[in-house]
Amino acid sequence: MENLNVGLIGAGFMGKAHSLAYAAMPMFFWPAPAMPVRKTIAEATAPLAEEASRRFGFEKYTADWREVVEDPEIDVIDIATPNHLHAEIAIAAAKAGKHIISEKPLARTSEEAKQMYDAVKDAGVVHMVAFNYRRTPAVALAKKFIEEGAIGRITNFRGTYLQDWSADPNSPLSWRFQKKIAGSGALGDIATHVIDLARYLVGDVAQVNALLSTFITERPIQVSGADALGNVTGGEGPRGAVDVDDEVMTMIRFSNGAVGSIEATRNAHGRNNFITFEIHGTGGSIIFNYERRDELQVCFANDPGDRRGFRTIYTGPAHPNGAALWPIPALGIGYGETKIIEAHDFFTAIVEGGTVSPNFADGYQIALIDDAIIESGETGAWVDVPAIEN
Repeated sequence: MENLNVGLIGAGFMGKAHSLAYAAMPMFFWPAPAMPVRKTIAEATAPLAEEASRRFGFEKYTADWREVVEDPEIDVIDIATPNHLHAEIAIAAAKAGKHIISEKPLARTSEEAKQMYDAVKDAGVVHMVAFNYRRTPAVALAKKFIEEGAIGRITNFRGTYLQDWSADPNSPLSWRFQKKIAGSGALGDIATHVIDLARYLVGDVAQVNALLSTFITERPIQVSGADALGNVTGGEGPRGAVDVDDEVMTMIRFSNGAVGSIEATRNAHGRNNFITFEIHGTGGSIIFNYERRDELQVCFANDPGDRRGFRTIYTGPAHPNGAALWPIPALGIGYGETKIIEAHDFFTAIVEGGTVSPNFADGYQIALIDDAIIESGETGAWVDVPAIEN
């Protein structure tokens, strides 16, 4: 079993999640495809990087991400930075021959995403974009049912991602509210997760008709450089402009004839991480709610009339990746487990010389969908989504 040295760039919330995944992946998937070695971590300053190395178990640290990319010992570059740094780091890493996993969204714009996709194609490295929610076992079970034809031909998809961490106008002006860093607001930050689920479960998106809204136009400027996700200040002091969307709603036409809708907002009081989808087909329906992530609700049209209705399946060892996680159904799957599965699939692709999904092609296609949603929000018209050339 070989070792693969990981260089992690970014030590915020996602850096913690990825570090946990590298440590735990061999504990859950044994024998592991390879042993992740937490080699070097990069942060904005040397003190931050040193603290992160001790906290997350990395052997070395640096305040210059270029040192990580250029280090011949590093096999894998993990990008867990704000969005505006993704393209530069990924392109440099591809040129250095490193395998790459990047947090979502892949880039701020489809132009950046294309440059990243072209770079990894030219380099022939394994690449992945971290839309980890599709690795929730209940979501993978929904995919299994759909591929088996258990709900027939899909006719409709409804998806949401609702949060409330920015509903208070006194929550700070995180980089997530600044277009030059984030690219977009709720669209890129959370709606992309639902778009990924829609593509994974239903198929390619052909057209969109969208509405984007910004309800809170300014917020208190952060005192620290760290992302103050969900914090609330007293509202005093200078405020800065919000130039991204707070909410996105879009209708969808899929290439296979199915229709649907997606809504995402970070301003929904009482919603924590409300990722849901409801899929209807000619032979049944499927419902999922991430806040009850061990459950999948299904209804099959061919059930006898006196017992037709939604039943709840609790995921466990009999379901996708269940045997590697916990031995009892409904024992509890968390956010960390989706990252562990993600790391396993990424490392398997590296060792076996294959591909993994979602990858930069998927990230680029989702960026094109985002661009179409933004254009539709500006024009009010249906907008076609171009398909990338693989």
